[in-house]
Amino acid sequence: MFYKFDHTNLHVSNLERSVKFYEEVIGLVEITRLETPSFVFVYLGDVYRSEHVLELQWVKKRKEPYEIGDSDFHLAFATDNFKASFEKHKAMGCVFEKYTEHGIYWIKDPDGYLIEILAETWEMGR
Repeated sequence: MFYKFDHTNLHVSNLERSVKFYEEVIGLVEITRLETPSFVFVYLGDVYRSEHVLELQWVKKRKEPYEIGDSDFHLAFATDNFKASFEKHKAMGCVFEKYTEHGIYWIKDPDGYLIEILAETWEMGR
């Protein structure tokens, strides 16, 4: 038996704003969309690199924002052009924290989720 990563789910308060963010800031593309009477799910992927997808879930009747909390939950994306990626995100005003000398910086999505951007050569201590 084996397991592989399939998707990561985030609840979002404004679906179209979040889809636009992940498309423009990270370069993900919408793969498919599923709508039920209560929910809309949008699946985004980097179809050229991995099979893992990001599932954005919007609850139609929810009015209040989500509480992200103090946990260290985050998404991480590696980039093959760290400098250009950092400059793009800095110009867009979404850089939250930076350790560029170590090949890492953080951005926030419209709902406050943290996203770690890594130089593709960063090896997580391996």
